[in-house]
Amino acid sequence: MLANLTTPLLGVVATACIGRLGDPALLGGVAIASVVFDCLFWLFGFLRMGTVAFTAQALGAQDHAEIRATLFRAIIVAAAIGLLLIAVSKPLGTVILSLMGGSEPVTAAAREYFAIRLWSAPMALGNYVLLGWFVGQARAKTALALQILINVANIAMTAWLVLVLNKSIAGAAIAAVLAETTGFAVGAVLAWRLLGGVFNISTERLFDRERLLHMFAVNRDILIRTAALIAAFLFFTSQGARAGDTVLAANAVLNNFLLISAFFLDGIANAAEQICGRTYGKRDREGFLTATRLIMLWGSVFALAVSTAYFFFGSNLIALMTANLDIQRVANDYLVFVILAPIVGFFAFAYDGIFIGATWARDMRNLMLLSLVIFLTAWALLRPFGNAGLWTALLIHYVARGGLQALRYPALFRASFGNGTLNPATAPR
Repeated sequence: MLANLTTPLLGVVATACIGRLGDPALLGGVAIASVVFDCLFWLFGFLRMGTVAFTAQALGAQDHAEIRATLFRAIIVAAAIGLLLIAVSKPLGTVILSLMGGSEPVTAAAREYFAIRLWSAPMALGNYVLLGWFVGQARAKTALALQILINVANIAMTAWLVLVLNKSIAGAAIAAVLAETTGFAVGAVLAWRLLGGVFNISTERLFDRERLLHMFAVNRDILIRTAALIAAFLFFTSQGARAGDTVLAANAVLNNFLLISAFFLDGIANAAEQICGRTYGKRDREGFLTATRLIMLWGSVFALAVSTAYFFFGSNLIALMTANLDIQRVANDYLVFVILAPIVGFFAFAYDGIFIGATWARDMRNLMLLSLVIFLTAWALLRPFGNAGLWTALLIHYVARGGLQALRYPALFRASFGNGTLNPATAPR
């Protein structure tokens, strides 16, 4: 949870540093670009989620060769995707930013940020793999240390490049590239030490056909699920952009709050991925059930804590993040939605972790697609209420995600574990 909590601080610091310059166009530009990168890299979140699940299941089965192989397979995929993104950076940036609906000054600032930061793609995706591999082995302290390193480096360099050297939005992008590179280098050394100082794996195990097909099937379904989730948030951002630069900037400030709560609650999901994955790999029916109950209990506790913090300190945080009084006023008008988000959304995060740990990826994919339809339908019905309707539709999306998974869970649990013995032939994938 602490490791995840440091991640949205990147967006918070970048927003705060650019916000101190007092230009809504620059703030809107970094807002759009940050959301684009959050979503673009998030699209490949299967590199982290799948790595956690497969590593945890191998740990539960005491298959140490597969723990090693999982790391190498995922690193190869991460490197290939990262290099491909760099190769298509220009057309990719043009298409994505044109769809965001920002004004010309906002889009120009976002384009500058995008062109620089995309060079971090191979390292950023490689860090997804390393973090997932550490968490999958229940080495949360190692993951925390690596995540803190990446984010503290990014925070320090962003503040230095933007506020001291006056590099504006380019400085924020350069800081992200340098921080991700530093993190990957250190993470690779930590992984090397855990592997006994040897990066070796048999080709036969690495390219085992059955394991590769299973990995690609699970990752494909997680990718589609994540794409549907990203579509909802991109749609949310683009609709805010069409309401004007001030509303876009206010939503950007509040979106950082939303990301903080999301990454905070995602710590519960990460724990679920590891514990449920390990108990699934051990064929431990009671352990899996106990983990589910504890995840729900602590998810509700932390969701309430986050909402309470926003209730008492939300206005102060808004003032800290932007010096523009108009943006502060609009952001405070919609603060209530951010306060409610953790309370109505923690089920979604908890069940995501459970489903990923058990590699129930197909069902998670289908339910997320249905949740997207519900979100768009809610937005269409609430459109006359403007930005308030948009935020309400987003909360409905949270409720739909968690509610649908809760309804599906009992059947998947019975299909996987039955009366005590997991049947690999019928276990959902």
